[in-house]
Amino acid sequence: QVQLVESGGGLVQAGGSLRLSCAASGRTFRTVAMGWFRQAPGKEREFVAALTWSGGSVYYADSVKGRFTISRDNAKNTMWLQMNSLKPEDEGVYYCAAGSITARPLDYNYWGQGTQVTVSS
Repeated sequence: QVQLVESGGGLVQAGGSLRLSCAASGRTFRTVAMGWFRQAPGKEREFVAALTWSGGSVYYADSVKGRFTISRDNAKNTMWLQMNSLKPEDEGVYYCAAGSITARPLDYNYWGQGTQVTVSS
């Protein structure tokens, strides 16, 4: 069982940066792959990034490659998403998820409550 809590969202100007955190509880955190998704109003939840349990392999959506960085520290039970050069189209509720490495939300077993990211142009 894994419980996830996101933080770090907020309002930022286009071109700015934010760092999202996902704090996890549960003994299995360090053994599971994890990812970030986002959902804009009226749109489906979309994949942003994912990484393996060790952090040795990472995957990004094409739309965020070169701008976002996913990372984790298993000793701290925490995963991060560093977001640079933010664009208005990056706006949405960002969710961390655990249990898979794929881009399909249904493959993930555990979800946080989400944190809002707003990008002003």
